Amino acid sequence: MLDMLASPEAWIALGTLTALEIVLGIDNIIFISILVARLPVEQRDRARKLGIGLAMVARLGLLLSITWVMGLVDPWFTAFDQQISGRDIILIGGGLFLLAKSTHEIHASFEIEEESEKNGASAAFYSILIQIAILDIVFSLDSVITAVGLVDELPIMVAAIVIAVGVMLLASKAISDFVDNNPTIKILALSFLIMVGMTLIVEGFDVHVPKGYIYFAMAFSVAVEMVNIRMRKKQTHTLKLK
Repeated sequence: MLDMLASPEAWIALGTLTALEIVLGIDNIIFISILVARLPVEQRDRARKLGIGLAMVARLGLLLSITWVMGLVDPWFTAFDQQISGRDIILIGGGLFLLAKSTHEIHASFEIEEESEKNGASAAFYSILIQIAILDIVFSLDSVITAVGLVDELPIMVAAIVIAVGVMLLASKAISDFVDNNPTIKILALSFLIMVGMTLIVEGFDVHVPKGYIYFAMAFSVAVEMVNIRMRKKQTHTLKLK
C-alpha cells in the first residue's frame, strides 16, 4: 500500500480513472436531476443525494464482485446467430429502459402538471429511487468495466469511484438547478439519454459505437444551446429596458 502511494504511476492512474468516472457519471447526474424534478421541492435534495449514494453503492458492489462482472462477457445463449452474454442483456435492458423513460419524460414535459396528493408523495419518492437504482446499475456496469480495463489495483479503483461520486455529489445541486431553470436543457438532456439508450442497445448486440462521436455530438449541441440561452437572456434584458 505504501509502495502504491509513493508510485507516480499510481497517482497518474488514479487521476485518469477519476476523470473518466466523473465523465461517465455526468449523464447519470442529469437523469437523476430530471427524475427528482418530479418530486415536491422539499424532497428533491434528499432524493438526489440518496440517488447518488445508490450510484456509489452500485459501483462499489460491482467492483467488489469483479469476477462476476468480467464473467458477464461470456455467452449465455445464442439468438438469431448472435451470442448474448449477461452484459449484453443488461445493456439492452438498460437501453430500453432509458428509451422508455426518456420518451415518457419528454411527453410529460408538455403536459399541464397537476397538484400531487399528499398520500401519493411517499409512493412517488420510492418509485423515483427504484428508477434511479435501476439506472445506476446500468451505468455502473460500464463504469466498472472501464475501471477494470485501465487499472489493476483494486484500492485505486475504489478510491477513484469514491472521489468521482464525491464530485458528483457536490456538482449535482448546481446541475439540477440549471436543468430546472432551463427547460430546453432538460429536453436536450433527455434527447441525449435517448441517444445513449440506443447506443446501449446496439452495443448489447456487439455493434461498437465510438464514444468520441457521441461526446462530440453532445458537446456541440450543448455549446449551441448555451449560445441560445445567452441570446434569450440578452433579448429579455433588452425588452425590460424598453
